[in-house]
Amino acid sequence: MALLDPPNIAESTTALRRRTTTVKPPDADAYCDNSSSSNINNNENGNEQIRAAGEVVTNANGEKIEQKKGVESQTSVLRYAYRPSSPAHRRIKESPLSSDAIFKQSHAGLFNLCIVVLVAVNSRLIIENLMKYGLLINSNFWFSSRSLRDWPLLMCCLSLLLFPLAAYIVEKLAWKKRILDPIVIALHVIITTAAILYPVFMILRFGSAVLSGVTLMLCACINWLKLTSFVHTSYDMRSLVNSTDKGEAESTSPNIELFYDVDFNSLVYFMVAPTLCYQRSYPRTAFIRKGWVLRQLIKLVIFTGFMGFIIEQYINPIVKNSRHPLKGDILYAIERVLKLSVPNLYVWLCMFYCFFHLWLNILAELLRFGDREFYKDWWNAQTIEEYWRLWNMPVHKWIVRHLYFPCLRNGIPRGSAILIAFFMSAVFHELCIAVPCHIFKFWAFIGIMFQVPLVLLTNYLQNKFQNSMVGNIIFWCIFSIFGQPMCVLLYYHDVMNQKVNNGK
Repeated sequence: MALLDPPNIAESTTALRRRTTTVKPPDADAYCDNSSSSNINNNENGNEQIRAAGEVVTNANGEKIEQKKGVESQTSVLRYAYRPSSPAHRRIKESPLSSDAIFKQSHAGLFNLCIVVLVAVNSRLIIENLMKYGLLINSNFWFSSRSLRDWPLLMCCLSLLLFPLAAYIVEKLAWKKRILDPIVIALHVIITTAAILYPVFMILRFGSAVLSGVTLMLCACINWLKLTSFVHTSYDMRSLVNSTDKGEAESTSPNIELFYDVDFNSLVYFMVAPTLCYQRSYPRTAFIRKGWVLRQLIKLVIFTGFMGFIIEQYINPIVKNSRHPLKGDILYAIERVLKLSVPNLYVWLCMFYCFFHLWLNILAELLRFGDREFYKDWWNAQTIEEYWRLWNMPVHKWIVRHLYFPCLRNGIPRGSAILIAFFMSAVFHELCIAVPCHIFKFWAFIGIMFQVPLVLLTNYLQNKFQNSMVGNIIFWCIFSIFGQPMCVLLYYHDVMNQKVNNGK
């Protein structure tokens, strides 16, 4: 039972200390209502009104009189603040966890508690797993005996640099009007198509470890996106320069003279910069923070090792000891998916942090690349559509610049443009997963295309409930708890079974 109300006392004390004018004692009005004989403010003799803890008091005539500090001032405060007859309940208040006040409170302490509980629970599970199964780290899955024979894939990765060089030569000839635009377009189509099909052929032709194939395909996809941006931007600038209506061209692009020719140095910088959208110049920082880069590299090594530990210690055994989720009991499949969801979520978060935050920022720092908005607050996404706009900003900017708005300018409806964007994303996801795994069952393609109805569903639910928490919870459940673990279980299960069958 609370006998006093410290917050109100503190407020009264602070207010009394700040003011130099006439001040009523705390709760004077309420006190007067209960006891008319104790009216302090309006006594008949015009006595001085005491300012509780201040340095100045004011008499009835408005004259300021010095007052001693110390114990007497505190006594005057306590004289009125702690009287038994002063009211303890003054206004209507809600409990901090009530529905009307819960979002007005700070939950930093509960957040810290969740972190402590999370660390404690997962530490116990890690110790229990090590005591029961021992250390299960096995590098053969990532770097098998075939990894030493993966030099064709390494040479293929290095030879990808020839495609930007070829595109530069074509653009240089186009700017000098040595070749016609139809021939330029045909040559660019051949170059960009070869840039993506060449690594696919090399991976399928030569046996390789999964990690080597995934790395090569990621490099090939990035190279293709950069090539397309370079070609599309150069074509657009040539169209503006060659426009018959020069006044319209200048009003459309006031910096057109800066793009009058293709610059080889800007292309080289673009091919290594952490962006997928080509332009002649980028915002640059003044210097490189070497100490900061070293700290980020240490973090990158730590989190990469932690990610590999979770994969080998938890995900591999779960998948290896499971049946195919589409061929067994439905309850068994749900149990496997839920069991896989937690370690898969940890790996996915580590992957995001390592690549989008650590690696891209390290690369940007070394190249003094200024625009480092590689992601936004996707964890607050209320719908699937919002998540795809926030979590991978380089790809999002590329799609908006080179796919979405060109579709709209050519009269394609907005819904169809979004569908085309998801279709392209599904194709590249399938290439990056199916080709290195040598498994073409289109699980990744179906998973990405399934995002389209999920976008409509989550948008409908968000509009219906008008609550950010509902949309965010639905996003986490659909995308992280069920969606990703199911795709991982399907592909990873087939890969493990393929390795077992090949070893027999």
